[in-house]
Amino acid sequence: MTPSPTPTQTPAPDREAIRADFIRQRGYWRPWTETLLQEHPALVQAYARYAGHPAAHGPLSERQIELLYIALDASGSHLFEPGLRTHLARALAVGVRPAEVFETLHLVAAQGLDGVTQGAALLAELCGQPPDDDPLLTLRRLDPAYAQAVQDFVALPGPPEGLAPDDRHLIRVALAACFTAHHPGALRHHLQQGLQAGLTPAALLQAIQLGAHLAVHGTALGAQVYASLTPKKET
Repeated sequence: MTPSPTPTQTPAPDREAIRADFIRQRGYWRPWTETLLQEHPALVQAYARYAGHPAAHGPLSERQIELLYIALDASGSHLFEPGLRTHLARALAVGVRPAEVFETLHLVAAQGLDGVTQGAALLAELCGQPPDDDPLLTLRRLDPAYAQAVQDFVALPGPPEGLAPDDRHLIRVALAACFTAHHPGALRHHLQQGLQAGLTPAALLQAIQLGAHLAVHGTALGAQVYASLTPKKET
């Protein structure tokens, strides 16, 4: 009788090495990552490579990357305070000026206008009005006083020592591209402006890529809830 083959055992994952690699690539370690490490270490390893790639590969400087992360975490469509704290602390550590932070937050506040311009364009269309290439023209026809207030708010000069023009283009691209508030029309406009200003496709692509892995904050929430409902494992 032929003996049954001995089943091949999968080697146990090296959780210490995975943790160290995650910290090297992402720069932090949290309770939710520890829960994920114990339950699904391969996901932690793959996520570190996936999420770490955009920040490590591309022409953007470390300070630009942190400014984009500040905008994305502070965005009204995300409001993720732990990430904002992490990236704001890093930004200040690498020399980002307070004026740059607050001009970034101005751009975050202006993101809410994307929904207004889309809604106003739809309303004008349903009322039989011709479309405008410039969404502000549509607002001006519908509510001139509000359109003027919008223009004044958007055109407000940044504080002294505020953002460089390239940084403003990149932040606007990241906010319009992010899955939490994706706006194809605004994204096309900001990409065109960035290209016309001399930004490379690689820089603009990097700004787009940085927003994708914010979805892991949903994973973090799930891991935290799971940890609260199950006994703590011995490590």
